[in-house]
Amino acid sequence: QVQLVESGGGLVQAGGSLRLSCAASGRTFSFAAMGWFRQAPEKEREFVAVIRWPGSNPYYVDSVKGRFTISRDNAKNTVYLQMNSLKPEDTAVYYCAADHDFSGWGAGRKPDYWGQGTQVTVSS
Repeated sequence: QVQLVESGGGLVQAGGSLRLSCAASGRTFSFAAMGWFRQAPEKEREFVAVIRWPGSNPYYVDSVKGRFTISRDNAKNTVYLQMNSLKPEDTAVYYCAADHDFSGWGAGRKPDYWGQGTQVTVSS
């Protein structure tokens, strides 16, 4: 049994920052990667960022490179997404995800485990 619980969403003005957290519990030792997806209204869910678990090798979608940073705390089984210079087009429900495989993230892979999502709204 795996649980992913996100927190940290909210309303922020354009140019502002937010930090999302995702706490994992259960069979986390089997994870190879954790990351984030997002889904804006009337749009498909899209990949945002992924990081190896354990390890590093962060990888981002082009639209957030230089603005978002993914990191993890192994001791707390938690992954973070620091979002800076937010834009209105970043508005979406952000989902934490985890998988037994690192390959394919950002190339159509659908992770095995998902959180419930947290809303991020960026006002102009």
